[in-house]
This record gives sequence, structure tokens and C-alpha cells, in this order.
Amino acid sequence: MSTVFNFTFVPWFRSVAPYIHKFRNQTFVVGVCGEAIAAGKLPNLAQDLALIQSMGVKIVLVHGFRPQVSEQLRLKGHEEKYSHGMRITDEVALDCAQEAAGQLRYEIEAAFSQGLPNTPMAGATVRVISGNFITARPVGIVDGVDFQHSGVVRKVDVAGISRTLDMGAMVLLSPFGFSPTGEAFNLAMEEVATSVASAMQADKLIFVTEIPGIRVRPEDPPGDDNPIDTELPLADAEALLQRLPPPEKPTDTGFYLQHCVRACKSGVERSHIIPFAVDGSLLLEIYVHDGIGTMIVDEKLEELREATPDDVGGILQLIEPFEKDGTLVKRSRTEIERDIANYTIIEHDGVIFGCAALYPYPEAKTGEMAALTVSPQSQGQGDGEKLLKRIEQRARALGLESIFVLTTRTMHWFIKRGFQPVDPDWLPEARKRKYNWDRRSKVLVKRLT
Repeated sequence: MSTVFNFTFVPWFRSVAPYIHKFRNQTFVVGVCGEAIAAGKLPNLAQDLALIQSMGVKIVLVHGFRPQVSEQLRLKGHEEKYSHGMRITDEVALDCAQEAAGQLRYEIEAAFSQGLPNTPMAGATVRVISGNFITARPVGIVDGVDFQHSGVVRKVDVAGISRTLDMGAMVLLSPFGFSPTGEAFNLAMEEVATSVASAMQADKLIFVTEIPGIRVRPEDPPGDDNPIDTELPLADAEALLQRLPPPEKPTDTGFYLQHCVRACKSGVERSHIIPFAVDGSLLLEIYVHDGIGTMIVDEKLEELREATPDDVGGILQLIEPFEKDGTLVKRSRTEIERDIANYTIIEHDGVIFGCAALYPYPEAKTGEMAALTVSPQSQGQGDGEKLLKRIEQRARALGLESIFVLTTRTMHWFIKRGFQPVDPDWLPEARKRKYNWDRRSKVLVKRLT
């Protein structure tokens, strides 16, 4: 039993190490919806956040309290009101919000104060510091609706939060802000988290939510044939938002997505939507290659894009050295011109530094990723992973359930990224007929569902 454990634990821990190094001294803003706390997920979330902080990540935690405020209003026999996807906060609702926030802060601080032996919190020292870091202003009257004590963020005390993080503490923010005259405003957790992440130019904004992420086809029902889109380029996320109706409730596809898009457009490179229903979702999203929810990435269009006929010369120049040394199968200019729509490229300052192609086999619900190439000058900077992710997105959009590669030299790179070796007989019939038995390429497959 222990031998099996060793064989699984050691490679796993080694695979996590690059992410630990990468994220040390980075700042993550984590927004946890109130539903997660109501569902009893706080103890495990606190343990995971403490573990992440122990690996050198600076954390700003913003809690929501939507169901807790609703419960307080119900107990008082007071009707709750919403408009434009926001709570209308009258005097009673403001009192309920203040009570809920106080109770939740107490629960969260208690969760981070645990230190029982044989638990993940044993030996952990997590200082949680709250404060009046948010200045707010009223929402006011929108389309004739007076939002009363509901507010929006006016200013974030970036210097104050940064000093607190530099002391080694975790910053805890409730969805409240105060005006210069001392008036309190009820804010949305999503608004606070996005504003803080944007103002601080955080490395990540992570929403721990009721939804599992964004589906590949949001308009279709969830299921194995409509999986979570693990990585969504900012441009695609913006286009999706334009197609969707304005979100009214947190389970609407665009509800968290709109905040992720806003954060990315404000300079936050990566924003995430992950489910609280999956235990350890924070750890899975941060430290596992494929993650568990949806990551919205600010990929500049001039860097990662689909190829055009004008790119044929650059692709030929890029792949030629790899064809000469036998890493890649030789392709003629005519072939590349014919198949140019299948190619994705990475371009820096007008020079193509990476490419990959997708050849779909729809009848077998699979596709071949071919000609994956990264220039020696930019290897080790993640360009290969970017190309792989984009090819996976293109495959999912075509309804494919897997992608496969044929390789003679780079088998381990693909295995580290979720591919598994199969026998060449696995190949679709049309591809099997073209398989070069003399080359003896390894066939590796990655499931996309």
C-alpha cells in the first residue's frame, strides 16, 4: 500500500513544485460566495487558503453574504428586493447586512485560528486582518429604482492592503464600504473583489462560486458532451458576454464572467471561476495543470491567434530546423497553404515563435494536433502550453471528445500534460492508413471531457 502511495505521491508533488515557485510572492484576490459558507465549506476553504499562503502567496479574501442577509430578512419578516442583479438595501436590509457581516467575520477568523494536531491547520499561524480599506459611494437611482444603501466601490486603499500583506497577514474584506462622511454601504462581493484585484494589479482573481465554471456551449444543458471550458481567452469571453442576456442571479452564465472580464481588462492577467461544491477546488485550480473551473486569460490577440495565408512563410521558417533533425514530419508549402485554417500561431512583434495545427476526424470525435513547434529562443516560457490550450479549445468547439498526437521525441512533455499512450490501432481509420510504420511514432491521446 505504502509503495503504491509513494509512486503516486512523489511524481505528483514534483509536478506541483513549478507552480509553488511561480506563485511565491504573488497576490491572489479570492472572492468566496456566501452560499459556500452556508453549505459548510468554510473549514476546508480556510485550510486550503492557509496552505496556499504558507507557500508564499499573498491573499486578500473577500466574503459574500447573500444567503445570510436573506435569512436575516426572512427571520424579521421583511421582504428582500432586487433589481438589475443587485440587492436594494433599505434600512432593515442594511441592519441585516451588518449583522450577517459581523457573524461571518467571527466565523472566518475562528476557522483560521484552528490548530488541532493531525489537521492541515496544525502549526499554521494565519493572522487575519480586516479594516476600512474600501471607500464607497451610493448606487443611487437607476432606471427609476432607488437602491438606497446599496453602493459601489469608489476607492481601494491599495497602500494599506499592501502593507498588511507585507506583514504576512491575510486581508479579510466584507462587502461593505464607507463614505467620507461615515455612511455605510452594502456592496456586492463580486464588485469588491474585482475592484481590489484591479486596483492592486493582482496576479489572480478567483471566485469560489455556486457554478462549476463556463460551459463550452453555455446555451446548451450541462453534461459530458458540454464540458467546462477550462481556459477562455479574454476576447472570447467578451464576445460571449455580448451574446448573453444581462445576468440577474449568480447562477446566470454571465454573472461572474462579467467581473472576470472587467478584471482582465483592468490588468489582472488571470481570473477564475471555480465551484465550491468540489472539495479542494482552490488547490486543484491553482496547482494542477488543467485546473477544475474556468480561467479567463488576457491573451493579447497579436500574440496568440489563428493563422492566415500571410503566415505560411513564417510557419515554414519556424518548422524547417525541426523537420531537418527529424523531430517533425516534413510538410511542403503547398500542404501548409492548403491547411492554413487548421493552424494556430504565437507571434511576437511580427515574428512567429510558435505554431500548432488541428486536423479533426469528426466521425471518430477526435482530432490530431500536429506540427506543435516553439522557437528555441522562447522555449520554457509556456508558449507550448498556450498552443495546446488553444488547440483544446478549438477541438471542444468542434464537439470533439479527444485529441491525439504522434511523436518520436517529445512523449514525456505530452504525458505531463494529460496525454496517455495508446496502440497505433487506436487511430481513426483515415489516419491509420497514413501512419508511417517505419517512423514508429508513439501515439498519445488526451480526453477533453
